[in-house]
Amino acid sequence: MTALITRNELKAAIDAGTVTVVDTLGGEYYAKQHLPGAIALIRDDVDNLAATLLPDLDAAIVTYCSNPACSNSGQVADRLTALGYTNVRKYREGIEDWAGAGLPTESA
Repeated sequence: MTALITRNELKAAIDAGTVTVVDTLGGEYYAKQHLPGAIALIRDDVDNLAATLLPDLDAAIVTYCSNPACSNSGQVADRLTALGYTNVRKYREGIEDWAGAGLPTESA
């Protein structure tokens, strides 16, 4: 099971520039709203795009989707781990929690 990261831990890592954030919703959801600096990577594209988008297997990576009921972030995190990524965590509460806390988001 993928380790979890809290909102406060994730915000600190984003502010410090020490994490790559992966939006697992993609498409129109990503275009409308995503966490600062997040890249879009959906489950179906992990095998084809991970090496290009995430070249460092040891980099800190955090996946997220909409909320705890959404399974996308866990599926992408599990696949990244299976591909050899060593520092993958999941922000289970997702963008609904982030935006609900009044933290900044970006749009495409």
